[in-house]
Amino acid sequence: MKRAGILNRHLAGALAELGHGDGVLVCDAGMPIPDGPRVVDLAFRAGVPSFAEVVDGLLAELVVEGATAAREISEANPAAAALLAGEFPGLELVTHERLKELSAGARLVVRTGEARPYANVLLRCGVFF
Repeated sequence: MKRAGILNRHLAGALAELGHGDGVLVCDAGMPIPDGPRVVDLAFRAGVPSFAEVVDGLLAELVVEGATAAREISEANPAAAALLAGEFPGLELVTHERLKELSAGARLVVRTGEARPYANVLLRCGVFF
């Protein structure tokens, strides 16, 4: 058993398979899940695990070269907006409908237990060298 890092075997395995440019959608419990991408559902109950906890855990494991979120996040969920702005200075903002369209191209979807609106981000994987 791993001592540290992500212990969920489904998520750890999915992250190990990602390559440069692959998309990872981290979404709240209400985001429609597109057909196609691998899905790791971490939701245990409303709010558990939180969007912030999952983003923090993923950033400890991934190199991210870009991120996209819905522009509606700024008004509907200021805490998530502040989190994303702090982690991703070049955060791209698109409409929520456009984010849903873009998420169909993700290779992996990680569903959190977050129950606040617009706690969603599409991450683009980078490389460590």
